Amino acid sequence: MAKVDTCDHQCGSCGEDCASREGNTDLRAKLNERSTVKKVIGVVSGKGGVGKSLVTALLATEMQKRQKKTAIMDADITGPSIPKLFGVHKKAIANEFGVLPEKSAGGIELMSINLLLPDESMPVIWRGPIIAGTVTQFWTDVVWGDIDYLFVDMPPGTGDVALTVFQSLPLDGLIIVTSPQELVSMIVGKAVNMAQQMNIPILGMIENMSYVQCPDCDKQFSIFGESHVQETAEKYGLTVLDRLPLNPNIAKACDEGKIESLNNGYLQHTADYIEKMGEEK
Repeated sequence: MAKVDTCDHQCGSCGEDCASREGNTDLRAKLNERSTVKKVIGVVSGKGGVGKSLVTALLATEMQKRQKKTAIMDADITGPSIPKLFGVHKKAIANEFGVLPEKSAGGIELMSINLLLPDESMPVIWRGPIIAGTVTQFWTDVVWGDIDYLFVDMPPGTGDVALTVFQSLPLDGLIIVTSPQELVSMIVGKAVNMAQQMNIPILGMIENMSYVQCPDCDKQFSIFGESHVQETAEKYGLTVLDRLPLNPNIAKACDEGKIESLNNGYLQHTADYIEKMGEEK
């Protein structure tokens, strides 16, 4: 029986490595002509609710404090939270050159679907290709200017948007955000395998909600049980870059849109790693 050809030849939404790609292996979108971006770093998680947006915001804030020109692309179209974390509610505008990102109080360039919607509480009820196309337009149509580090806050999982970002943007690396539970090992494995199939380097892992620290004795308590992040990292040949505590002050800053006000030195090791990577030619 002859093999049925099920290929629709839409390479932009497919991860297969086949003959149809010959002569068309570079699917990267063209950056807005009035922008330069030196390093693009994706922040991913295999599942939702582990603090991916928090890590993205903290990393961007730390790099901005280090006098690096920093930006965030909120690629989580159906669950955007970056503007809320920074207390930015003003709507983005456009001119003849493209869409102008909004700025945080600390000067971080931000682009999110919530900055384009007439009401930020409106749900985005779009199909996958439209969502993926919107993320691509955040790269091609937004006037980012001169950026040292662009952090891409990815949606959870390994669906259309992740595939679009992996194929369309010149990613220099990924940071995987995880939590202490053993279940996470399997979820992390999916993200790792996808990144490897797409030839995207993984910079390391950050464990969120790692512990609670007593304000009186400074003792750390693992309220979610013993962490499995180190064994997960070793299983996939990765590095644990940092661990974030479960801290009510972090939650308060996020709720109030004052993520940039935190001054606890979170994610210093990760920022050092990223800064060193940025200095490499």
